[in-house]
Amino acid sequence: MSERLPKCPIARTAMILGSRWTAQIIRELLDNDRRRFQDFSDGLDGITPATLSNRLKMLEESGVVARKIYETHPPRADYVLTAKGKKMATIIGAMRDWGAKYG
Repeated sequence: MSERLPKCPIARTAMILGSRWTAQIIRELLDNDRRRFQDFSDGLDGITPATLSNRLKMLEESGVVARKIYETHPPRADYVLTAKGKKMATIIGAMRDWGAKYG
């Protein structure tokens, strides 16, 4: 992330999770370990390919997601959470619980 980071840790977290679809992408990876681009497209109704690509790039640049490219024909890539990304499980779980109870 090339933007200057705020001092507030909540604001820094919101820079990642505050974008629409980002929490759902992380949830998909928490629930499935690894996903391909098409898996996200199939599992997230309404997300456009451009938005999905943008969010995955942002998460990769933030160190939350890693992309593994396979030398197959055609080439394919899997996305996985990094150790940093896996630490978001508590946040995503709390969001899920709150949404189920109050949303």
